[in-house]
Amino acid sequence: MENSEARKYDSEGDDSGCCGIILKVISLVLIVITFPISICMTLKIVQEYERAVMFRLGRVLPGARGPGIFFIIPCLDNFVKVDLRTVSFDVPPQEILTKDSVTVAVDAVVYYRISNPMISVVNVEDCSRSTRLLSQTTLRNILGTKTLSDILSERETVATNMQSVLDEGTDPWGVKVERVEIKDVRLPVQLQRAMAAEAEATRDARAKVIAAEGEQNASRALKEAADVISEASGALQLRYLQTLTQISAEKNSTIIFPLPIELMSAFIERKK
Repeated sequence: MENSEARKYDSEGDDSGCCGIILKVISLVLIVITFPISICMTLKIVQEYERAVMFRLGRVLPGARGPGIFFIIPCLDNFVKVDLRTVSFDVPPQEILTKDSVTVAVDAVVYYRISNPMISVVNVEDCSRSTRLLSQTTLRNILGTKTLSDILSERETVATNMQSVLDEGTDPWGVKVERVEIKDVRLPVQLQRAMAAEAEATRDARAKVIAAEGEQNASRALKEAADVISEASGALQLRYLQTLTQISAEKNSTIIFPLPIELMSAFIERKK
């Protein structure tokens, strides 16, 4: 698209008719007569990051001038400087109704540069303002097809889609959109409270599940320990002595020891 537009303007040339030729000759004669004062009016300079789009008698001249020095004919030529550096701007917060009927405020930042100076001057009145307006409408249109969870979890995908749409829309203006970033997604206060309550309930449910799994594992371990103790006759006695040792280590004023395990063994064997 840009190449075809550039070729179209290049093919126009400097066909200004007889009046244009006469005016050009008169201007050149005046430049020669007023030399060297006319040098200040005929020589212009553009920086490395700039280009100059020239018009002669209302017709655009092929090719953008710069960087450096270029020559103009006073009273016939005028030019427009175009900055080729990358420019960024903030997209104002947009009130968007998502696909799941939630109203959110979303803002973004867009980085762009002018890729074709001639098209950016001839095809659009103000490419910067047009790009800003198109960014606002594109942000609303793209996020309107997404759910709230998609917007919160897939910011990079949304930004990439927005960049593609913007780049395609600004191509006839000679503008190249390089990057789009979603800055912030602001939710209503009531929705924030509801999401916080939902997250807390989810965490509580997960904690209960973890605690239940721990109890289940502990029960299995106790059952295995009981099986081992029941198989060995001295294991129960050793466990009893270990319990007495732990009790005696505590700083209690009074300790009541249970009935010795040896006396209970006789009743256990008689019951069997």
